[in-house]
This record gives sequence, structure tokens and C-alpha cells, in this order.
Amino acid sequence: MAGSYENRDGKIWMDGALVEWRDAQVHILTHAMHYASSVFEGERCYNGKIFKSREHSARLIKSGELLDMPIPYSIDEIEAAKYAVLEANGWTDAYVRVIAWRGAGEDMGVASNKNPVRMAVAAWEWGAYYGDAKNVGAKLDIAKWKRPSPETIPTAAKAAGLYMICTMSKHAAEAKGCSDALFMDYRGYVAEATGANIFFVKDGEVHTPIPDAILNGITRQTIIQMLKDKGIIVHERVIMPEELAGFEQCWLTGTAAEVTPVGQIGDHMFKVGALTRDVAESYEKLVRS
Repeated sequence: MAGSYENRDGKIWMDGALVEWRDAQVHILTHAMHYASSVFEGERCYNGKIFKSREHSARLIKSGELLDMPIPYSIDEIEAAKYAVLEANGWTDAYVRVIAWRGAGEDMGVASNKNPVRMAVAAWEWGAYYGDAKNVGAKLDIAKWKRPSPETIPTAAKAAGLYMICTMSKHAAEAKGCSDALFMDYRGYVAEATGANIFFVKDGEVHTPIPDAILNGITRQTIIQMLKDKGIIVHERVIMPEELAGFEQCWLTGTAAEVTPVGQIGDHMFKVGALTRDVAESYEKLVRS
């Protein structure tokens, strides 16, 4: 499947029914388009099974609650919609995108309580998010923007509005020949990439930022448990930017990114070492088991 995402063959689940891909549209006065009132999940299906599917559905509902936007579907109903899309399109390996948003209604200002909360599920076949970076290591820029304080927005929600600085930062990174960008948070601590959590290795131990101002990714949690099961010490802690020079290996985690090695952040270089490759291979086996 190629070309514009609005002009493809296939089926999309929308508000309780499967519709033709090209007919899955919303009105120009949809509240989410004007005020970013939407939350979403990105998931991957391997061999006919969506990895950590119910956890993603539960997080979608929680994100809606955090944005004062109750989603009118249960976990079981969301699960059924996801698998209906995969079956309708004949896919066993695909990326699945579930999105819920405030639609058009009686409100067209900041408030939107009178507008319905709608939901859609789309899927498409998608390869490696960072291309050949899985083999050679991604190159990251350092973003000029910072992840916001949880006092300014619910940072635990996977909300569309939180991604605007991600888009700008990734555009800036790509203009420099990089795959992605690394954010610091509002305090100046190392935070995450634009759509992935980050891990570092030093002296055989793993270090990763505390997710107190970033999304505690489902893949992140999976990798931490995997490392602990392997007997590897994991430090969830504050990481300062000046520490980057002392780390030996680095990788990103996320549903789209899976486990992607990092070879460079700014002027700092990292080896695509044995532990990084072992984690990537172990994750690949896990999601396909």
C-alpha cells in the first residue's frame, strides 16, 4: 500500500461500523481539528496478534479520562473493532491506529461538552520506523523544545496536542540529516525522542529517564521487565545532558520504533553493542511468540 493516506483501498472502523477507506471523513468544524481534543494509540500486529493490545485499549480510555473526554467504548469493544479492521483488510502483520476525538456538535468554542466523542480504527502495513537504523544506529538531533511540566498538561495521556513540538523537532532533525530528535524536559533533564523512549548502557547496566514528565511507554515497560528477567540492572533515574558523553550504548523503544539502536546524539557517539542487539532480538522474538 502506498500513496496518500486519504486515498487508499481498504476498510476503516468508524463509530461502530466498517466503512470504505475513502469515506472515513470528518467535518471541517470537528472540535479536535481546532482545539486538539483527541487521544490515540499506535499498536503493531504480529502474526495475527496485536502486541499488548488490551493494555493499549486501557491506556486509550485513561487518556480520554485525563483530557475530560470519556470514550464511549469498553476495552472489549475497542478490541473487537481493531481485529475487525485487520480481518476486513486481510492483514496479519500491520500497524494499528486507534483514535478518539471530540467531533462537530453544538459547541464550537474551547468548551466541547455538547459534542460527541467519536472513535475510529485504521491499520496499514508498515515496515521499520527508522529504516536501516536498526542495523547501523539512528542519528539524533537535540531538540530546541522541551517536554512540558505535568502541571501544564496531562503528560501521562497519549494526546495529539502533545505531539506538535515532536513534529517540529523531527522536521528540524531531518533537515540536518538525522532520523529523530532527543528532548530534554522542562527541568533540563534527558527525556525522550519525538515518539520513543530512550535507554542508555554504561558498564553493563542500563539507565533510562524516570517517566514523570513523559509517556511511560508500553514498550518501555516491556523492555525494563525483559532486562530484569535477564538479570541486568536497570536504573530509572534523572539523567543530565552532560552524562551523554559517558554512555557506551543507546537505544529507542516504542510501538513504531520497536527497539532501534542509536549511533549518535548531537556530537555524542554510541556503539551498536552486544546488549543493544540482544535486547532488539529478544523483543522481536517476544512480539512474535
